[in-house]
Amino acid sequence: MNPFRPAWWLPSPHAHTLWGKLFRREPRQPTIAERWTTPDGDFIDVHRLKNPSAEIRLVILHGLEGTVRSSYAQGLLGEARARGWAADMLIFRSCSEDMNLTRRFYHSGETTDVALLVNRLIEERPDQSLFLVGVSLGGNVLLKYLGEQGADLPRQIKAAVAVSVPFDLERASRHIDRGFARIYQRHFVRSLKRKALIKLEKFPDLINRDQLTKLHTMYELDDAMTAPIHGFRDARHYYSSSSSIGFLKRISIPTLLLSAVDDPFLPPAVLEDVRAIARRNNHLHLEFTKHGGHVGFVEGRNPFRPRYYAERRAVEFLANHAERGVALPPEDIHRGNHAEAQV
Repeated sequence: MNPFRPAWWLPSPHAHTLWGKLFRREPRQPTIAERWTTPDGDFIDVHRLKNPSAEIRLVILHGLEGTVRSSYAQGLLGEARARGWAADMLIFRSCSEDMNLTRRFYHSGETTDVALLVNRLIEERPDQSLFLVGVSLGGNVLLKYLGEQGADLPRQIKAAVAVSVPFDLERASRHIDRGFARIYQRHFVRSLKRKALIKLEKFPDLINRDQLTKLHTMYELDDAMTAPIHGFRDARHYYSSSSSIGFLKRISIPTLLLSAVDDPFLPPAVLEDVRAIARRNNHLHLEFTKHGGHVGFVEGRNPFRPRYYAERRAVEFLANHAERGVALPPEDIHRGNHAEAQV
């Protein structure tokens, strides 16, 4: 695959970021939704692209407030289907059509449901290779899971890709509270508060209703709601415990980190810190492009025929690692070390 060449008609990172949400239209892939009971009496929904004869299965983790309808999710499912792979997309708790049953929501460091999904898939087909892709928040969850497992990761998992990851959650939450990025923050806070109000009908002590209405930033919401509900002291404790940057050094399979330096959700200095860690872990392969926004990476000379680099690049990288331990092709090594120079 050729290096990423950003669409000339999207002149800013915000244009790349908003394009997928506002204008991208992907054909709906023929998934079947299954609801699985969790050990704590709750449920997770899994949207499944079934191919009984497939030797490879793609596992997809979505971003903050994402769903199976998210354009990047449909793009990944489409790429998997085109290659004859099976695929499963985990819908995080409270992101399904129905509100989950317990007090808890999902968050950037919650990995038990990913482990539940992976273990069940392995039980179903122990001979099948698993590839994992996480986008934004889902990318943080994925990298944390891989780091937690370290060398004990199930052998069926061959490679992974994480796109537009907020590697350092505290710095990301501060960054999104600046300038134009506040638009994204308002959208997320409004959506999460709406879910909290639904939860209050069943769990009236979840959070003070008056306090909830006064929350306006991600940091405030995480400090008042996300952290205490999920057993953290406060937002800083949640961020320090859940940021994937602290788990990168223990990742033990080929993992592509695809991010844009102009991502409006993250200060560029964080990517430099990730680069320093990657120099000491040859399982990490970096592609940090100058442009692309957050989960954008739109290409194409004609705005009526856009192309989407991230999903194609992710599946290409994974396809090159059907066997654990296969050496990186030369183009991947080049991408990892010289990404900025390519754009």
